[in-house]
Amino acid sequence: MGAQKSIHAGKAKIDVNVDLSHKLCAALMLPPFRNSGGPLSLVIGSLCIKHPNLFGGSEKLDVFWDKGLYDTNVVVAYRRPRPEWLPQQSVVVQHSISPEIGVHGLPVDNFSQSGSGGVNLCRSSVGLELSEPASSNWSSTTSVKFEHVCPMSDEGRPINRDLDGFPVTCSLQIEQGVPVLSKWLVFNRFKFVGTKGIKLGPSILLTSITGGSIVGDMAPYQAFAIGGLGSVRGYGEGAVGTGRSCLVANSDLTFPLSKMLEGAIFLDYGSDLGSGRLVPGNPALRQGKPGSGVGIGYGLRFKSPFGHFQVDYAMNSYQQKTVYFNITNVSS
Repeated sequence: MGAQKSIHAGKAKIDVNVDLSHKLCAALMLPPFRNSGGPLSLVIGSLCIKHPNLFGGSEKLDVFWDKGLYDTNVVVAYRRPRPEWLPQQSVVVQHSISPEIGVHGLPVDNFSQSGSGGVNLCRSSVGLELSEPASSNWSSTTSVKFEHVCPMSDEGRPINRDLDGFPVTCSLQIEQGVPVLSKWLVFNRFKFVGTKGIKLGPSILLTSITGGSIVGDMAPYQAFAIGGLGSVRGYGEGAVGTGRSCLVANSDLTFPLSKMLEGAIFLDYGSDLGSGRLVPGNPALRQGKPGSGVGIGYGLRFKSPFGHFQVDYAMNSYQQKTVYFNITNVSS
């Protein structure tokens, strides 16, 4: 239930994608965050504009706009060519509004889903990215980003406290704790990911461990949110716990059923390592999050030239069942 169109205007290319199917899926899987905002709230879509030669010197301009049911995101990226022995530069400007569910969301249905906690994040940022020269054998990117975050209510008003009256901000925030001004936050966020794949005949066992910790000042929404798709399946987003530290382990065993169809069995575990009480306002305790949880289930993976479809059936520690759908389009 959607439409996609590519338009060429001179050297620029415009991709328009409108999708109505996600509305039905979200309505079946998630509790409503807020009241409908009119006919446009039913539409999920994206707009992409790319210009390969903006000023005649091979400058590239990319503009992306995505609209979801409850969120929107705009990204503008400008890239100017440089000699191949020099680092390549990109200037990126971004503005987004989205519900903050991982930390302030309210777990429902035995933690299998997360509803709105009345906190949304409006983010505006500008950054400079430096990538390795084209002549280098290394692949790395260094970026400097300045970001302003404004918590907002479901009605669009700026707020500084959640529904229980606890602060949702902590002065100003910048990533990577550089104290340019004394009133700005000074913190470091560490995160590691380890993945190992083992081939067992026609099957593949993929195991990954993700962990992290935050040292220094922090606002509540910067905490690690544990639970949900990509974390501990069978739980809603952030429904396992939110903490200064986290540890998540995932194991997936996939096996072929046909040329385009695979089956999967998975086991997930996540914990806040007892750090939930160290988050300002202790939102995990107030929302009754357990702090650790196990998810187990099975699923199907369908791959075709037109897109990839994935469905997972998961059960959490409270024997509450959840179904996840994921559709990835393959561009022509």
